[in-house]
Amino acid sequence: AEYFAWFEVGRTDLLRQCGMTYRDLERDGLHLPVIEASARYLKPALYDDVLEVHTEITAVSGARVGFSYEVRRGGTEGPLATGVTEHAAVDARGRPRRLPETLRRSLG
Repeated sequence: AEYFAWFEVGRTDLLRQCGMTYRDLERDGLHLPVIEASARYLKPALYDDVLEVHTEITAVSGARVGFSYEVRRGGTEGPLATGVTEHAAVDARGRPRRLPETLRRSLG
């Protein structure tokens, strides 16, 4: 399974729950590229599995955001995979920038 793709889905959904989308952030000149990622594969996901992604914000600093993930098969116990990603705040040209205070409050 493509667990990193599922992590992205979880992260996108969590941002939406916080009242923002990647499109909104990019329109405001803020990009959050992944600068570090790791995953621990515990069990395989199988075709036709209904997967759940549990995502949490683990860190918010001046220019970085961290997330953790658990991918689970719907209705079962124990994760199939766990992971973390770290993201840097950059402008449209890829230059570092600070996270806006309103965003830090929404995430933190």
